[in-house]
Amino acid sequence: MFVVGLTGGIGSGKTAATDCFKTLGIAIVDADIASRVVVEPGREALLRIAEHFGSNFLQADGGLDRAQLRGKIFSDPEAKAWLEALLHPLIAQEIKEGLARADSPYAIFVSPLLVESKQRDLCDRLLVIDVPEQLQIQRTTQRDNNDAEQVQRIIASQASRQQRLQEATEVIENTGALADLQQQVKILHQQYIGLAAASSNTTGKADER
Repeated sequence: MFVVGLTGGIGSGKTAATDCFKTLGIAIVDADIASRVVVEPGREALLRIAEHFGSNFLQADGGLDRAQLRGKIFSDPEAKAWLEALLHPLIAQEIKEGLARADSPYAIFVSPLLVESKQRDLCDRLLVIDVPEQLQIQRTTQRDNNDAEQVQRIIASQASRQQRLQEATEVIENTGALADLQQQVKILHQQYIGLAAASSNTTGKADER
């Protein structure tokens, strides 16, 4: 499967771009969704989290108390390292299985951590949704009702805008209207179909040898 990684900072418009690809019939594999699936009730990872941190990290319905866990790992580096060691391999497996199930000409793998992590190795191309930092702050404070300082802390914890742009094979500048974003996605969609077909032909010839 030809995989296009899609990333961008908080408030850049990753979800809007992903929705555009989805309307064009492209399979989407989302790292955030994978990270939720692996800690669903009944999963081994959730049981281990409750054993390690305590049952008070579970909600009344048995689900994970994400807010409490987030607060714990932000304030305790050892807790963060333990959690990552547990979850990262499980999330990676969930992502790989999702990509293997994709039945479109290519797949979009969306993750906020593509540049920072080894997830980049899963991708043939890297599409960055780019906006200036001030617009990130403006959009996120309006959307999530977060204060600007909190948004700035999140931005600081992610790869920098410059780092993402250096790694990108394609960039969408998402500072305009939704129609502008949709048009840019349509152009890239045709490009990716061609690249995926060329990649498939090359692989097929190699297999024949």
